[in-house]
Amino acid sequence: QVQLVESGGGLVQPGGSLRLSCAASGSIFSIYVMRWYRQGPGKQRELVADITNAGSTNYVDSVKGRFTISRDKNTVYLQMNSLKAEDTAVYRCNADVRDGRGVRMDYWGQGTQVTVSS
Repeated sequence: QVQLVESGGGLVQPGGSLRLSCAASGSIFSIYVMRWYRQGPGKQRELVADITNAGSTNYVDSVKGRFTISRDKNTVYLQMNSLKAEDTAVYRCNADVRDGRGVRMDYWGQGTQVTVSS
């Protein structure tokens, strides 16, 4: 019913920038919250940032001042600046969605790899 597809990952040098996108499609009535998670090798998944339908944003401390989450219709973005090696991870988007049949649940994208290395 609902699909999330991420794009924009890749290899970047420390100090560089990347912009991730996640487009939601399908039978969508409303999206209440969109989130970016990441999981590095051997690490636990962590919430990086989220944004509500009212525009409120939250960030994990380690990315504050460097990352910016934004939303346009059913697409969420993560602008990542001043990237560090510690940001290397698979980034996945998540959305709290009410679908066209009135069912509300979370959906996940498949993930996009971000590698920060010199």
